[in-house]
Amino acid sequence: MMKSTLPPPATAAWLTSRPIAHRGLHDRAGGVIENSMNAARSAIAGGYGIECDVQDSVDGEAFVFHDHDLGRLTGGDGAFCECSARMIDDLRLSDADGDARIPRLADFLNLVGGKVPLVVEIKSRFDGNPALTGRCIALLRDYDGPVCVKSFDPQVVAWLRRDAPQIMRGIVADAAGSGPPGPGSNAGEAATSARHARAHLLHIGETLPDFVSWHASDLPHAAPFLCRSLRGMPVLTWTLRSAEQAAFVRAHADQIVFEGFRP
Repeated sequence: MMKSTLPPPATAAWLTSRPIAHRGLHDRAGGVIENSMNAARSAIAGGYGIECDVQDSVDGEAFVFHDHDLGRLTGGDGAFCECSARMIDDLRLSDADGDARIPRLADFLNLVGGKVPLVVEIKSRFDGNPALTGRCIALLRDYDGPVCVKSFDPQVVAWLRRDAPQIMRGIVADAAGSGPPGPGSNAGEAATSARHARAHLLHIGETLPDFVSWHASDLPHAAPFLCRSLRGMPVLTWTLRSAEQAAFVRAHADQIVFEGFRP
């Protein structure tokens, strides 16, 4: 039998032990906004793991925020990455009840404090800039608790492998090979090639992820199946919005990232 040339992934029981609340346990109608401190508090109270998104300010600070634009979550105008840390500190999350700040990652880490597993997604702009990855690594270096980092961007995962091999890392992917658009995105034939590589995990020899986070609507799929069956790599799946969805993907994934219901 041919042996794999890839080393086995790092494993941690905590990654698959508790369902993971997508952007924290949020409920906008109830005033608990995604990726907020209150969403983290709700997840901790419910005993769920937490997935959060991280972006950086123009002056290099890491914040817990999903969208590249400010509008949906703050009612403001412009791109998140064009704001300074001080400007972001002054923004408020729309419809929030109580704590309406956009959290700095440092404060978010202090709040979670190892109480539940934490999955940090780096929201790459696909611009070849390693600054946010470096900032996350620096903040996580002394974090005392179960944590891993993931990204849609294979280059980010490769940087994590090179600069912080002690931190569990994962690749986020789907059958379309999609990724967040940004000023560094390729066009035409190059973009098609990059999407193909992401969809089929052709970067795996460079990134060596410890887990895969795969779009639930694209399961079952050959790429995560092979990672799971041949390498023993845990497969997380996102974003589950019902108990029925969760039951369907159980045969194809080891963990769910959920919102809108409580598994």
